[in-house]
Amino acid sequence: MAFVAAIAAVPVTASAASPDSVLGMWRTPSKHGVVEIARCGTSICGTLLESDNIRRNPEMRDENNKDEAKRNRRLKGLQILGGFDRDAAKWTGGTIYNPEDGGTYKATITPAGADTLKLKGCIVWPLCKTQTWTRIN
Repeated sequence: MAFVAAIAAVPVTASAASPDSVLGMWRTPSKHGVVEIARCGTSICGTLLESDNIRRNPEMRDENNKDEAKRNRRLKGLQILGGFDRDAAKWTGGTIYNPEDGGTYKATITPAGADTLKLKGCIVWPLCKTQTWTRIN
């Protein structure tokens, strides 16, 4: 569930730039995470549905959260993406929560084709990493 890993950016195609092209189920490259991205008003949000760890223990808790009061919430069904604004061919200004380290990072989501997303997470600019997520049909 380490949601940020280094990778180069890929140009965005016109068909991938639709605001709704990011909606759906996505597989993360680490720990076989599955995140559902859906509309949240005029924005989008993403919910963690499963991962290798959640499959082993569906009751797994958010024990690494920096906020002690949130450490008892279940990871399955946890919103980990939110607060995005539409910006031309990508979603910006949002955040991604990483349950592995309990950190919340500034994030940008860029469609990179019909079945791939580039999700960039930053501690602070330029300390950013990008990860490729693949659509689950």
